[in-house]
Amino acid sequence: MMTDVYTTCPTFSSKHFDYRQVTTKDAPDLLQAYSDTKSVPLFNSDNCGGDDFHYTTIERMTNAIDYWQEEYQLRGFVRWSILDQVTNLAIGTVEIFDRNAGDFFDDTAILRLDLRNDFEKKAIIREILTIYMAATPSLFTSAKMATKAPEFATERAAALTEAGFRLSTEKLIGHKGEAYDHYYVYSFARD
Repeated sequence: MMTDVYTTCPTFSSKHFDYRQVTTKDAPDLLQAYSDTKSVPLFNSDNCGGDDFHYTTIERMTNAIDYWQEEYQLRGFVRWSILDQVTNLAIGTVEIFDRNAGDFFDDTAILRLDLRNDFEKKAIIREILTIYMAATPSLFTSAKMATKAPEFATERAAALTEAGFRLSTEKLIGHKGEAYDHYYVYSFARD
């Protein structure tokens, strides 16, 4: 049964993490990830109007969270904070939205995973993916899920492959005709 994710944003828990909709109170924690020059190259900023997600002030981080909340209200995308259960700190975010386009990635739930560099580990990424691979079919309408892992993101690529994602040779075509690559795709088994 489909749940309207834009009416009520669900929360989730896994072995080490809790997941809930991002709020501005997460800004100080998230700034640690979004200001880290080792983390930023792993963030997927494809088709984001030039934003590279490198935020170095609390004001810029708060503005980003405000924008993410506005997009949620407009039914554009959902962004969850990932909370470490030991420290209760937000160590990153997950964004998901249904993409409708005229390319291979039509009818695809795009997942963006932004993690603090010290959490960019295969087992952690796999734990996070497992939650969203299970939840996405009941929250979004897409037949498949895709997420980006640049060539140098070996931990991320290994986690994706282990989870059943396959590297696509297709390019995601941006709003202005840009071609983006290094997307891994997982197809949902729908009834």
